[in-house]
Amino acid sequence: MQYEVFDDMKQCTQERVESLLQLVPEFRRAYALKYKHVFGQFCALQSWYLLEQLLNERLKTKDQRPNTIHHTPEGKPQFVGGPEFSISHCKEAIAVAVDEHPIGIDVESIRKVSSSLMEYTMNEQECAFIRSSAEPDRAFIRLWTQKEAYLKYLGTGISNDMRDVLSQVDCSHFIIEDHSSYILSLYHE
Repeated sequence: MQYEVFDDMKQCTQERVESLLQLVPEFRRAYALKYKHVFGQFCALQSWYLLEQLLNERLKTKDQRPNTIHHTPEGKPQFVGGPEFSISHCKEAIAVAVDEHPIGIDVESIRKVSSSLMEYTMNEQECAFIRSSAEPDRAFIRLWTQKEAYLKYLGTGISNDMRDVLSQVDCSHFIIEDHSSYILSLYHE
C-alpha cells in the first residue's frame, strides 16, 4: 500500500493547470475541464499526476500500466486489471492511495461543524466523544474522514445513514494523519 499527500495548494494557479493538462491522459483532461473553476481543475489534474507517480514507483514497466478505467455500479472508479486506488481532496490538501486490495482515503479541512450535521452523521457515543473533546470540530472531522475512507474502501460512497458505519470496523486498519489544517484517514486491508 502506498499513498501520497500534496498540500502545497499555493500551486493552484491557471499556469499550473495548463502545465498539468500536458502531463495527464486525454480522459483525465476532459474530466478536469468539466470543472468551471481553477481549483476543481487543479485538484482533478494534480490528483491524477500523483496517482501516476505512485503507479510509476509500483510497476516495473509501462506495459504493466493499466490504462482503462471503469466504474462499479456504485460509481467507484477502478483500473481494469490493475491496482485499486482512491483519491480525495479538500481546500488544504490532495490525497491519493494505491494498493492491490481495496483501499479508501479521505482528506478534509478542519472547519466549524454544525450540531445538526454531527447528530445526523454520528451515533450517540461519537457525539458524546465530540462534545467532550477539547477540539470538537477536529474530533468530528477525524471521525468523518474515517467513515468516508471506510465507505470508499467498500466502494459504496456516502450512504444515507452514516451513524453506525464505524461500529463494526477494525480500527487497526486505519492510518490517520492529523495536520494543523486538515485530517487524512486511509483504510486498507
